[in-house]
Amino acid sequence: MKLLVKLMYVGSAFCGYQAQNDEAAPKPSVQRVLTRAFSECLGFDCAVTGCSRTDAGVHATGFCAAVEPREARGDRWLPIPVGRVHRAMDRFLPPEIAIAGEAAVGDDFHPRYSALGKEYRYRMTDAPWRDPFSARVAWRLPRPLPPDGTDRMNRAAAHLLGTHDFTSFMAAGSKITDATRTLSALEVRREGESITLFAAADGFLYHMVRILAGTLADCAYGTLEPEDFQAILAARDRSRAGRTAPAHGLCLTRVDYGRPIDWLCL
Repeated sequence: MKLLVKLMYVGSAFCGYQAQNDEAAPKPSVQRVLTRAFSECLGFDCAVTGCSRTDAGVHATGFCAAVEPREARGDRWLPIPVGRVHRAMDRFLPPEIAIAGEAAVGDDFHPRYSALGKEYRYRMTDAPWRDPFSARVAWRLPRPLPPDGTDRMNRAAAHLLGTHDFTSFMAAGSKITDATRTLSALEVRREGESITLFAAADGFLYHMVRILAGTLADCAYGTLEPEDFQAILAARDRSRAGRTAPAHGLCLTRVDYGRPIDWLCL
């Protein structure tokens, strides 16, 4: 058995999820911090495998990771009841990471390869003032959106739904050879000065959500027209899309495994 945990973390404190080879990196990785914390808490070396390689500065409220001992210890290797591990781990984790759920899963479960899809949220604000409370989790747009800005964004987003080659929305340098993804949801909602992009797909490419957010923002301001997005997709050329929105507005909110996970947090 493995222990599956649902994590919340503030990404600005880390260099990303994936452990880096450079021990002298200015910020630690989420994976390295978790591995050390679980090993210290449980009293033996643990391996921690994540559902995604979130970039530096990206946050999470529903990141999933599997924990297992590095050496065989039998089926009863977990010395703490599932549902109470988070309480023991609190003293080993920094304030920027929390465990929000726990579940026991089989040995064949993989938090990344067993996933059928992921959901992200990208937060923006067009408030004319600087809000210190949202500064770490929302992109402050350069100026207020025009009155029809969110409508233009949603009209553009409608052209991207479905199965397409999203090469135009993939950052240069990616090693992915098949950029076909199925985007099942892409919607922009406004509440006051807060603007939120919701995205769900069977998988996302390198910087894909950030490029979608930046390009939709360009469309809101009139740099692009909603109808241009069909041609942007067809071009399969990153230079045809808009800017890449900053990392700190992005948050991984949910991983879909095609079945309910019996999360416990007692």
